[in-house]
Amino acid sequence: MEKVTLKLRTTKSTGTIRLRFRLKDGRKCDLTHPSDIVADLRDLAKLDNTGEPAKHVSKYDPELVADIREERRIISAAYAAMRADGAPMTGETLHTYIERIKRPNIETGQPRTLLERFQKYIADSERDGLIGNARGRHYSVVARILRRFLVVTNRIDITPAQVTAPVLMDFRAFVLDEYRYTADWPQLYADCKTIDIPTERRSDNTAATKLKMLRTFFTALEDAGEIDANPFRRLGKEHTRKVLREKYDAPIYLVAEELQRVLSAKIPAKLEETRSAFVVQCAFGCRLGDFARLSMDNIAVDPSGFAYIHYLPEKTAEAAADYSEVETPIMRYALDIIKGCGFSFPILRNRYGASGYNAKIKDLLKACGIDRKVTKYNAETGTNEYRPLYEFGSSKLARKTHVDMLNKVQINEYAAGLHSENSEAVKRYTNLERADRFALMCVAFRQPAYKVGADLELIEEAQ
Repeated sequence: MEKVTLKLRTTKSTGTIRLRFRLKDGRKCDLTHPSDIVADLRDLAKLDNTGEPAKHVSKYDPELVADIREERRIISAAYAAMRADGAPMTGETLHTYIERIKRPNIETGQPRTLLERFQKYIADSERDGLIGNARGRHYSVVARILRRFLVVTNRIDITPAQVTAPVLMDFRAFVLDEYRYTADWPQLYADCKTIDIPTERRSDNTAATKLKMLRTFFTALEDAGEIDANPFRRLGKEHTRKVLREKYDAPIYLVAEELQRVLSAKIPAKLEETRSAFVVQCAFGCRLGDFARLSMDNIAVDPSGFAYIHYLPEKTAEAAADYSEVETPIMRYALDIIKGCGFSFPILRNRYGASGYNAKIKDLLKACGIDRKVTKYNAETGTNEYRPLYEFGSSKLARKTHVDMLNKVQINEYAAGLHSENSEAVKRYTNLERADRFALMCVAFRQPAYKVGADLELIEEAQ
């Protein structure tokens, strides 16, 4: 059973605050709703966390209590409707359903707003298996940015049919420069994690990615006959090509010599766990989310005697034609690390921020002297910058390093299981058995071949 309570977070001792509510239903739902109710802190001190008068309190503001009761009733009704519709349990969806109750004309035949229809599109696409959970999360990020854009530009009631080419370009500008609005619209970011609040200009690639998701949404509406024409058509082919184009720097990765340096360098003890996790991820090439979920249950032994990991990649599993697992032979150094720690890498619990996994990879590479100059395009100046490689240390660098080293011994991304067949990332195709890949990977990573028993005990190692 859901519970709706007040969520008070303020450092003020006097004055007024805008009330926020918390909707919690076990582990499956924990949402925050910023309301329009403004209350004096002295009046709130007389109420409990549900907004009812505290015990032994006889004098209180009856209008405030009535407003809180009504808001809680609406929140509960909105939650019931969300469950009935199978809607995504997000703060944005809750806000939409609350607004629908407060403005019943939406339910009497008027078209859904752009935000409502986009949220329904996401929920339906996930339900029908058109997009996986990981892709759905990316779409939900776009929905949150879209809501903030619509509020800031006073377009919250716009419908999909009313979206024009200028609206699309305004949205693109907002995506790029959203950081300029955070100070003036703090209420829009009250429920955001610190890492999700933009502090600098986003890249053109990020804007292009968000716009491509919107284009897919409008194409689906056009195909279903809900709108006459996709508004992206009104941009013109050249304009559309320009705003949706993604341009990337030359790929950055560790070469074999640099990986060997990371494996053997003397480093501070506080970076040892980061080194273990990073070099194992380089050996596996899996995305960080998949890597963090691996355990000893994901290890098997090939009939020829070497160990390998097998797993379903979260990003592509639901969209794949079958449930074939990625299988990657385990290099000897990675096997030693895993046998020693049992896949326990506590650093992966904190992936971001100043002390997270990605930040510590930068510290690790710097400590190992990985300072080769690499190019990075600066959109502000329109020129390339030349910066030390360690500044780009991240979990993505581990994946890129794995792919590059395999490519250099003719194991392409498809054969490695890291991309779908026929994807743009595939450069060459070859059918390699698992044992063939193990032999080539040993060459690429400069590791000895080996044989282990069923319990991963070492039986034989090539000299």
